[in-house]
Parts: sequence; C-alpha cells; structure tokens
Amino acid sequence: MPQTGTRAELIARTALELIAERGLRGLTHRAVDEAAGLPAGSTSYHARTRARLIEAALTWLVEQEESEPSLRELRASGAGAGRAPDRATVASLGADFLHTAYTRDRARSLARFELALEAGRSPELREVYDRLGLRFRRMITGLMAALGSAEPERHARVLAHWSEGVLFDALAGAGSASPPSPEELRATILTLLDGLLGADPHR
Repeated sequence: MPQTGTRAELIARTALELIAERGLRGLTHRAVDEAAGLPAGSTSYHARTRARLIEAALTWLVEQEESEPSLRELRASGAGAGRAPDRATVASLGADFLHTAYTRDRARSLARFELALEAGRSPELREVYDRLGLRFRRMITGLMAALGSAEPERHARVLAHWSEGVLFDALAGAGSASPPSPEELRATILTLLDGLLGADPHR
C-alpha cells in the first residue's frame, strides 16, 4: 500500500486523477510520470504492470475514503465504541459522507465508477475491487447490528445499494444537475432506517 508522502502515494494519486479525467484508456505509465512530474520510468519501477498500477490507484482511493471523519465515526459506532448509536447521528454522518463524495471528492468518486466498470471486465481487478469494497459493506452491517437490526446483512445491502444509486445519479445520472442537499440526504436516510428497523422509539 502506498504510504503518505511517498513517491508511491504520488503515483497512486496521480493515476486515480488520470482515471477520473481521461478514463482507463488514458492511464499509462508514461502519462502518470508526466502528470506527476516524475522522471521517465518512475511509475514502471513502482508498478511494473498496468494491472498493478490500477490496483495501487484503487487501494489509495479506498484508504482516502476510509480516512474521512464521517466514515470513521460511523465505523466506530458500528464497532460498539462508546454508547449505542442513534439514528439521527447515523443519518447526519451518512449524509455528510455521501455529499462530500459528489462535491469535494467528485473526481475520486468518478474514478471509482470507472474502476468498477473495469472490474466487470477484468477478473483480476474484480477480486481486488470486491476485497477492498467488502470493508465498507462490513462496516454498514456492523452499524445496522448496532442499531438493532434483526437482519443486519440484508439491511446493509439495502443501504449500500441506495447509496451507490444516489452517488451515481448525482455524478453521472439525470439528477446530476440538481443533486440532493445534505438535509435531503439526512431525511431520506432516516426514512430508510425507520422503514427497515421500525419506528424510532427515541423520536
């Protein structure tokens, strides 16, 4: 995994930026060297094959997403750190994470969809994409269990599917011209949680 501040991290980050800007067809070792301002051959030294370069970019993307404060707080809630989470807090944190994904981190999210499509064509990348994505699914499952779900895995899938749909619509779908606000996201997440878990006795 690329470490913060290293050349490997620069290469992974630049590769991800190129994927977002040009698509995977525009990703080459030479293009990364040029965009990162590195000597020719630097990217090839750190990632010998194109598959390794794509994997490095994907790994860096997941690490950046997992470092988001809202996601860290959600993970801590699902892991049982401190008192049990309440739905309003979960909805606010989830809304912040999603809204950030299609505003401030728009390029990173676009690159993730590009990588998801490529994973559908590449068994090698599919394994890496699914393995890294499983972290997020497990976090949501733990969160649903902490909220009292009787079917945390099924309910986690519902929330994951909804989140992916919102993100795609806000980035590339018909809703991209008017994506939901944080307040709208929060209200919708609360509605979903109430539908899956029943009425909230604390509201």
